[in-house]
Amino acid sequence: MQHNGRKGAEATVGVIDIGTNSTRLLVGRVHPGPRLEVLKTEVVTTRLGENLAGGVLLARAMARTVDCLVTYRTILKAYGVDKPLVVATAAVREATNRANFLDLVREKAGWEVRVLSGPEEAWYTYLGVLAGLDTLPEETVVVDVGGGSTEFVWLADGSPVCRSLLLGAVRMTEQRYSDAEMAALVAPVAAELAERPKERRLVGVGGTVTTLAALHQRLVIYDPDRVHGYRLRLEEVARLAEVLETSTIEERKRLPGLQPERADIIPAGARIVATVMRVLAVPEITVSEADILHGLALYGRAGVETKSPDHHQI
Repeated sequence: MQHNGRKGAEATVGVIDIGTNSTRLLVGRVHPGPRLEVLKTEVVTTRLGENLAGGVLLARAMARTVDCLVTYRTILKAYGVDKPLVVATAAVREATNRANFLDLVREKAGWEVRVLSGPEEAWYTYLGVLAGLDTLPEETVVVDVGGGSTEFVWLADGSPVCRSLLLGAVRMTEQRYSDAEMAALVAPVAAELAERPKERRLVGVGGTVTTLAALHQRLVIYDPDRVHGYRLRLEEVARLAEVLETSTIEERKRLPGLQPERADIIPAGARIVATVMRVLAVPEITVSEADILHGLALYGRAGVETKSPDHHQI
């Protein structure tokens, strides 16, 4: 990540998130406060987590992802960023051959990749949500439905509680968990939240949740401004999940608001969101475009002090 000028001055930063399903880039300007001005975003479906259940990153999946990173390097240089913060999540942290992938990125792109734990992923996502959405921290529960895992984070007595579940859109597509099996995974999180009864606002991030917002609005052209802050009720999510589950993959690809490359995993993703809402007993979810990239851009730099997340994993 590039730093310009004295401490506290403005800085142009680059962040890359290597996820299970996609690899995303954000270039931004951090202003004092801190406040993030987004200059450029990119997302490519690289499906690094292909064959996630096998526990090994496939050579073709690694090659796709590295090719994307090399392209991102060119974009970053145009903005004067030579050292972006590059992180990886579920697919890489679980892979038995993750060292091979990290070596490949180092060789081809010249970058060191920081592999985030599930709680770290949740905490930076939470910080991103708070930076981009008008919501009270003590009333907010953030859920990040990814390709390989789902993270939850909330505050308890002013300290973050982070939970990471092996529940993701790619993983559930490959392993075909039932709704009851998914609910059993989410139940411990619901039990923890129930110990501290209060009004809670559920905020969702990640490609699954933003896609559901786009589908519900039938957005032929994706519009982040219409997705950010959009609210979906449980019955609307459940209906979308049913439509997606009963449609063929070709029918899904034609649905307004759905990126064709996500057509195979979106039914599982929608079922995860519906299950989370049911088990947590929340009537609606607020969608946030601000997520882990924003949190890392603002707080992931060396020397920035943040509270350490609770490193417990269910």
